[in-house]
This record gives sequence, structure tokens and C-alpha cells, in this order.
Amino acid sequence: MLDTAARLALSPLLVAQALRVRRIAQSLPEAAGPRSGRMGDGPPLRLAIVGDSSAAGVGVADQAEALSGQLARVLSDRHTVHWHLDALTGATTRSTLERLTEARPQPMDVVIVALGVNDVTRLVPASLWVRQQNRLLDRLRALHAPRRIYLSGMPPIRYFPLLPEPLRWTLGRHADKLETARIAALSDQPDCTHVPFELPLDPALMASDGFHPSARLYTLWAEEMASRISADWPSIQT
Repeated sequence: MLDTAARLALSPLLVAQALRVRRIAQSLPEAAGPRSGRMGDGPPLRLAIVGDSSAAGVGVADQAEALSGQLARVLSDRHTVHWHLDALTGATTRSTLERLTEARPQPMDVVIVALGVNDVTRLVPASLWVRQQNRLLDRLRALHAPRRIYLSGMPPIRYFPLLPEPLRWTLGRHADKLETARIAALSDQPDCTHVPFELPLDPALMASDGFHPSARLYTLWAEEMASRISADWPSIQT
């Protein structure tokens, strides 16, 4: 209730700030390069990444520098990685679910979901977002029959350099609310693992737009996800 009251009281300022951010924000392209491939030797690992602009590699020039390329490279030290990326700038949970309605089934061992920031900026209510996330998870299970789904946690929006105060505070609070609701909803879904975003968010690790990761931050993100997958691999195989 406090957050709602604060948003109402600040709404004229928040709207003005949001419009200004949209007007001045640097529009960076998605990373170029292949969105599927095979890399490495060893036991096969089929990997899908589903998400928004961060999953699509906005902030770097090529997918080799983005999450998909760097994650496949790290995992390829132990596996033959067959990877596929399905990500789109501006994607929300709802739009991703709609996009996947027509997708063709393709078995995967691991699916990584990187979604949520655009749901935050649209102030999607937590209860609705959890329902949408659960429907998305069901769709991913039907499409890919994954052994494990990893949900990458919300980045700390309250530290994004692009956003002014109090817009930054407002969106940060809403991100926390969505994240808390999602974690609670995953408690009875043993095939899902929530991976908190605990990486440093020094402005130097952000892309030039102050909103997306730099190559270095993508490296840290990929290493964290690879570490989780490798640690879980014995149980994923069974």
C-alpha cells in the first residue's frame, strides 16, 4: 500500500521522468551473429536461452560477447553444447508467451529464462506477473521437456545509471516485489532454480546506454550461470 500511495503522489514527476528517459535513451542494437550453434567436446548439453534485450546481447556487438556465446564457450570446456537463443528487445513475459505459442518443440536439457525488466517498467502487478510466469514455464516444459529451468534474477534496477530518482527508486521497489512473488511461486516447482542477480553493478560494467550490460558484465553473468549448471549437472542427468 505504501508503494502504491507513493507512486500516486509522485505520478506527475514519474511520468515526466519516464518520458524524458525514453526520449534521451541511447538505442543500442541487439548483438549480431548466430543465435544457435554447437561448441566443444564431451557429453552433450542442449541449452536454450529465452529472454529480452539482455539475453539478446544488447550492449555488445556480437553474440560471442553476449550471454549466449560466453555461456556456450564456458560450458564447452566440459560438454558438447548445442545452444539456441530466443530473445527480443522489449520482450515481456506476456509477449514471450505469445511468441512461443507457434514455436516448434525442440528437446533441451537446460532452459535459461532472462525476463522481467520490461514487466517492471510497465508496472505489471505481481499477482498477474506470477500467473504469466507460470504459464510461460508450462509452455517451456511443453516445448522443450527440460530437465532444469534456470530463472535469472532481476538485475538491481535501482542502480541503473540511466534512471533518475525517484523513478529509479520506484522501479527498484517494484522489481523487488515481483522477485519476491516469483520466488514464493517457485517453491513447489522442483525443476526450476532461481538464480539471484548478485553480480556487481558498477557503472563501469554497464553499456554506454546506462541500462544494459557491458561485455565484462555478460562474462560474469555467463560464468555464474555456467557454475550453477555444472554444479547441478549430475542431478540434471538423472
